[in-house]
Amino acid sequence: MKSKIDGVDEEQSSKQQPNLCKVIGLVSSLLSLSYSVKVFHVKWQLIRSKLEELNSSLTSAENCDFSDNSTIWELLPAISVTVNDCHDLANRCVNLSYSGKLLMQSDLDVIMSKFEVHLKSLAEIYNAGVLSQGHMIVVSKPGIGACRDDMKFYIMDLITRMKIGDPVMKSQALIALNEVVQDDDRYVKIVVESEDLIGLLVNFLQMAETGTQEESLKVVIVIAEFSAYRNVLVGAGIVAPLIQVLESGTELGKERAAIGLQKLTENSNNAWSISAQGGVTALIRICSSSDSREELIGAACGILKNLVGVEEIKKFMVEAGAISTFIKLMNSKAEASKINAIEFLQIMASGSESILQTVIRGGGIYSLDQVLDPKASFSSKTREIAFRAIDTFCFSSRSSLITLLGYGFLDQLLFFLSSCEVSIQELAVKATFRLCNTSEDIIKAMGDKDFMPELMQLLDARSFEVQDMAAEALASMLCVPRNRRKFVHEDVNVGRILQLLEPGEGRSSNKRFLLSIIMSLASCHSGRRKITNSIYLKNVEKLAEADVLDAKRIIKKLSTNRFRSILSMIWNS
Repeated sequence: MKSKIDGVDEEQSSKQQPNLCKVIGLVSSLLSLSYSVKVFHVKWQLIRSKLEELNSSLTSAENCDFSDNSTIWELLPAISVTVNDCHDLANRCVNLSYSGKLLMQSDLDVIMSKFEVHLKSLAEIYNAGVLSQGHMIVVSKPGIGACRDDMKFYIMDLITRMKIGDPVMKSQALIALNEVVQDDDRYVKIVVESEDLIGLLVNFLQMAETGTQEESLKVVIVIAEFSAYRNVLVGAGIVAPLIQVLESGTELGKERAAIGLQKLTENSNNAWSISAQGGVTALIRICSSSDSREELIGAACGILKNLVGVEEIKKFMVEAGAISTFIKLMNSKAEASKINAIEFLQIMASGSESILQTVIRGGGIYSLDQVLDPKASFSSKTREIAFRAIDTFCFSSRSSLITLLGYGFLDQLLFFLSSCEVSIQELAVKATFRLCNTSEDIIKAMGDKDFMPELMQLLDARSFEVQDMAAEALASMLCVPRNRRKFVHEDVNVGRILQLLEPGEGRSSNKRFLLSIIMSLASCHSGRRKITNSIYLKNVEKLAEADVLDAKRIIKKLSTNRFRSILSMIWNS
């Protein structure tokens, strides 16, 4: 891998570098020894954590030249003394050669405090941005197909620049990081495996510099795309700063933070992390603000939908005013916001009668009905979602259904039955079918609105599902005598139903519904007459000969009534 050195005083660097390498070696040796200690477990665990942090900080400086800043070289002897003292304590703990437990605990506390001071001093040096582009080895980006070691070395170089570089270098390193993680998933794995880098991203999100914040969010979003890595981000403490940006960042920062949180909450076990940091309240506030952009509201809704599955969080949403917020959002002029609001309320109301009634009382049904107004210029997607929501909100109770019908729903439904949009037409047929299983009064109203001619047209629809629902809905409508008389009055209707029963044509499930229609028609005098006079009666007879039970019943019914008619004629003569 190629590299270049700009503005480095090689002679001075070569004198100082061994000192740094020596201290790093001492820290590494002490780390290894610490794992052999079997006493004062908690104390040594804390010390080991400090040693790992110190090792990482010193390693970051290996490829750097601090010739213009002597502070770090002045710090190295003190670090070396502390490490040697700790090494001595470790040996005594391993050999159990200490004079007393209390004294050893005190010594370990003192050594831990010294490490904390060293780490603080290093952090101050690094945060001062002592390195600029001219003082650092710049590692070239590995080419396509590079080996993992080269890729890892490049990432480690970026980490160094982000840790101890000046603001410009930090920004350039973040941009370079974004480029590689978006181009190659292997880099994402290396990033996740580096605790230092995830920790840096968490810190950058809390910085006041918005450019660094926004660039860091891009990396977080890429990592959060991978389900397996989301818990790593959450474990590193990413949630709190993301919510902080969500509340007080730039518009772009807020949107990116929301997208990141949406990805994280796709793993349901992360839901509590968002709730515990006040995320639910922040998200509802975003959705209720008239200043929030449509993209931000969409991502916020997505997060809330991911959280609804946790019953306790769902209850908190209700208490926090989510229902009224989203009912208002249903009336938004922005279609995307309207869609998000409808979907969210539909999820919230599922399985909860109290929430359902709250939505209805809040004017939810009226808002849905407005979406289905043929004169309104809503997209097919919005209307599809409105139809599905009506299925959830209105068919569970008669009062809700009556409210819906009072807004002119039957006229709207009739319009969409003849829609050129297949998806809309299917939903309209489904709603019609559902209505036919409600009450006789509603079925009569549908007959008066001329639903039957539209359903007849749909018996020839391309979709088998539409054909079946149309036939079944028609069969239900013809159970009402008034509708039956109206249907028979049109000469073509009976013949068309019989024609569709032609053997070899259509499907068995569809024929079952058609035979049900014929059975209903055969229950009235005018219907029987038209059936017996039709040239297509032979289709029913052929099905009866093939042992189709419903067809045999129809033939039997027709024959009985014909025999009775003959007897009646003889008797009257």
